[in-house]
Amino acid sequence: MRKIFKTLTLCALALLSLTANAQNGHRGQLMVGTAKIDVTPGPDELGRNTYGILDRTHFRSIIFTNGETIAGFVNVDGNMNGQAVAAASERASKELGIPVGNIIFNGTHCHSTGTVRGDELTERLYQAIKQAYDSMVPAKVGFGNGVCHLNVKRDLFDAERGTWWEGPDYDGKSDKTVSVIYFESMDGKPLATYYNYAMHAVITGQLDMITGDFPGKSESYIESRYGDDFVAIFSSGAAGDQNPLYFQQTFDLRDIRIADYAKRGEDISNKMPPGGTGLDRNDPETARLMEEQKMMAESYGQILGEEVKYVIMMMRRFENNVTINCARRNISLPGRKQLNGGGRAGYAGEYEDADDVVLNLALVMLDDIPVCGVAGEVYNQIAVRLKNESPYSRTFMTTVMDGMGARGGGYIPDDEAYGAQVFEVLGSRYKQGYAETGIVNNLLDMIREATH
Repeated sequence: MRKIFKTLTLCALALLSLTANAQNGHRGQLMVGTAKIDVTPGPDELGRNTYGILDRTHFRSIIFTNGETIAGFVNVDGNMNGQAVAAASERASKELGIPVGNIIFNGTHCHSTGTVRGDELTERLYQAIKQAYDSMVPAKVGFGNGVCHLNVKRDLFDAERGTWWEGPDYDGKSDKTVSVIYFESMDGKPLATYYNYAMHAVITGQLDMITGDFPGKSESYIESRYGDDFVAIFSSGAAGDQNPLYFQQTFDLRDIRIADYAKRGEDISNKMPPGGTGLDRNDPETARLMEEQKMMAESYGQILGEEVKYVIMMMRRFENNVTINCARRNISLPGRKQLNGGGRAGYAGEYEDADDVVLNLALVMLDDIPVCGVAGEVYNQIAVRLKNESPYSRTFMTTVMDGMGARGGGYIPDDEAYGAQVFEVLGSRYKQGYAETGIVNNLLDMIREATH
């Protein structure tokens, strides 16, 4: 009995040692600051095919430190501009001491939105970082996972149609997890949340209006619960093959467009024009469907927001004495060039080998919460594999990072998905058999190197 007890004791000490090694580095009091800056374009700055402003758009930022390392999260309602990210990062490094790469910048990836442009965009991005940096207060952090059944795999072979298309695959693989990081002051005042869900923001894509789609709606809905100075940041999970579950208005509007173009002798059934190009907004049925799209985005935002609020409410464990570890890495993945492009689905792709694709990866690890960033539109099961293989149960992946980069970016299918004849796979620049393992293994290496 004593021998067994001694063995168990030694095992327990070894486990404690491993835990300590996994969290090495400086540990100090968490300080957190937030900011929210309007970046909605003015009426005279709207694009030629933009039909007004439905929602205001914003930069939102959360900056934090433990007294030694400064890091953070910044997002925009829409898509990040890579040049603005680079310029604002350099300035934040020089003026605030935040190392380049220690902030994960992500867009909500709405398909119908817009912001101010040029130097003004860069200036407001920097100000979002600086205001958050200047407002830091002692704080604590919590984490939780929830579930939201709003997304569905969108790569579908339809036996009735006899072809592939962007339809709801109810039996397809789809991670329903909502991961939530929550910050509050030492006296319990809510400060911010950074939450992650895998679903394309395409509900309002055919409106051609300035709108935050469901991510912006969820951010505003959550912020209304916790106060005017609370910041809620949506981060797009691995949504490369994930659409909203309820998407019928979009399909109906596509059918209207296809029929209208067909009357003029043009077949767009397998190559849709961008946004709502060609739709007659004076047509009563078109107008009705577009109003339904607006309501659907609101509903999706409220439901996702409710789940985030529930996860926050159920949090019991908070940490204020934390480690912060950050890392960046560019990886080269074998590339390919499509030789017969032109359609969205239903044909066999032809390819030749091409130059490697350089893909940027990021890690911001707040205590035992690894936030892994990828500069591309990642298929869902790549993130699931990362979470399953990570030594940390709180791991999650945020995508469409940093404007996605000049050489990287694009759709990144998992290995199994390459048999699907859908536009994301057909047009992917990544050769089959390399991207999934390359992303997962390199992110796992980054986690290990940052924490050991």
